[in-house]
Amino acid sequence: MSKTDPIADFLTLIRNATRAKKESVDVPNSKMNKEILGILKKEGYISDFKPLDASKQARAYLKYVSNHSAIKNLKRISKPGLRIYAAHKDIPNVLRGLGIAVISTPKGILTNKEARELKVGGEILCYIW
Repeated sequence: MSKTDPIADFLTLIRNATRAKKESVDVPNSKMNKEILGILKKEGYISDFKPLDASKQARAYLKYVSNHSAIKNLKRISKPGLRIYAAHKDIPNVLRGLGIAVISTPKGILTNKEARELKVGGEILCYIW
């Protein structure tokens, strides 16, 4: 676990759990992680998540479709040493619309589709497909 990039650590925990075919994974319970988990649930990549009692962890319940993970891969885009920003016109499509980009905007953490609809740009955190 790196001390400098908690989002990359969060994505790595999920990636490793899906590759090991785990039912659930415990991740640090931060505001950013909760927002990203909410997007993953809304987009159908995980079945649910909930904070664990008296700990700084949240449990994400992974989703599998015919024995394959709903999450094929996760990729960190903007890093602490190299931030990547995009205006709403320049927000990328991930795998021609089959994946999503998670973007930190002034209106909160949004998917690429939501950010385009609201016409807000921001920092591209990661791609999920």
